[in-house]
Amino acid sequence: MNAKKTDLKELEGWYEKSGNQLMLLYGGMDCRKEQLIKEFCVGKKYFYYRCRQLSAQEQMQKMGEEIQNTFQMKLSRYSYDEFFNRVKSGDASKLVIVIDEAQYAIKRDPEFVKSILKLKMKRLYPGPVMIILASSSIVWATQDAKDAFGDGFRRIDVLHKVEDLNFLEVVRTFPALSVSDCIRIYGTIGGVPGFMEAWNPEISYRENIYRLVLTEGGYLFHMAEQKISAELRELSVYNTILSAIAQGNNKLNDLYAKTGYSRAKISVYMKNLSHFDIVEKVQSFQTGGWENAKKGVYQIKDTFINFWFKFVFPHMSDLYLLKPHEFYDRYIAPELGTYLKRYFRNVCMEYMMLLNQMGRMPFPVHKIGTWVGKTGNIDIIAQSTDRRNIVGLCNWDQPQLTSQMCEELYQNMEKAKIRSEHIFLFSATRFEPMLAEHAKTDDRFELIDMNEL
Repeated sequence: MNAKKTDLKELEGWYEKSGNQLMLLYGGMDCRKEQLIKEFCVGKKYFYYRCRQLSAQEQMQKMGEEIQNTFQMKLSRYSYDEFFNRVKSGDASKLVIVIDEAQYAIKRDPEFVKSILKLKMKRLYPGPVMIILASSSIVWATQDAKDAFGDGFRRIDVLHKVEDLNFLEVVRTFPALSVSDCIRIYGTIGGVPGFMEAWNPEISYRENIYRLVLTEGGYLFHMAEQKISAELRELSVYNTILSAIAQGNNKLNDLYAKTGYSRAKISVYMKNLSHFDIVEKVQSFQTGGWENAKKGVYQIKDTFINFWFKFVFPHMSDLYLLKPHEFYDRYIAPELGTYLKRYFRNVCMEYMMLLNQMGRMPFPVHKIGTWVGKTGNIDIIAQSTDRRNIVGLCNWDQPQLTSQMCEELYQNMEKAKIRSEHIFLFSATRFEPMLAEHAKTDDRFELIDMNEL
């Protein structure tokens, strides 16, 4: 799988700048930053070193050996100053120096940071250089790096996170699959490049779930636990909280009642989970109907962790006792349609944002979101700077999108105290014939079936 074009464009933009650059590049597990680095370095003079979990002395020894091999020279002494003094591009072109999993060197040896900063400030290698410190630890990149660099942190030109693929990029990755199949994949593993590489588009959705998720030794069998424990300690506490959220306990008081943890403790752990994109607090779109909106609602943001805690984690005993197809039919198949509604809504929202970028919305959209009411929701609200609204209704699992669903939407709009002259109706199935006929003469309605997505 090739790197995202937006990530490559970001790196190329910094490379083209004059002078020296220092970038901190990071991403979550299986973000495939290595592929991005590999593609970026094509046609450039570069030195790549991947740090290991070693002592400070052994790390320096390994890097020195690779410096000597790459540049075909003999070091007179082993120090990071000496290493970065002897690297070279061989001509006037900019040299790229990539230190992958840099946190392993930085945690053990403060001299490494000092030498990197000297290199950035042209006090070692004199030629133009782009330094990329890469890490697969979000904790280190977003929290610990600032302390490690101290005042030198301001010398870092850019912190760039390698994001997951969006839905359009997922569709492009699986061109032979239908839109509905891509939504099922997107709602199960998200756009994580490494997960998508493991997905076999030549077999069915359920067969991929059997193979990757429900079979011990499958690529994703232990992945949820690995993703959480890689960044956070006290796995038992986080598992308890995530399990409670997946069961529908999505407010602080609900979590307090379910887990028995104090509200203060839950708040601290939720902050950690939010910081690492595992959980998010859903902010209802701000409208005049604030008294009818839910406040402080949490949901699991990480797609695969959400899938795991919804369908698999509550039934771990049966996971080891049942055959994969038995587990799937008993615990996943009955609720999969309802579960995927959220991800279909996200895809519809992404579609509207894409139309907005292309200038094909009724008016330019400034912000977009969802309204979570106490007795009903509005799937999508898109608003202009002068507070004109476009409302979206999304049907994923019902046989057809009906006039009754539209009536319920109008009622929720009253509760939210918003008005709209434009209503986008999205359906993964079909539209009620009477509604489709009415939309032909009512300019407010835009009917979009799933194939258009």
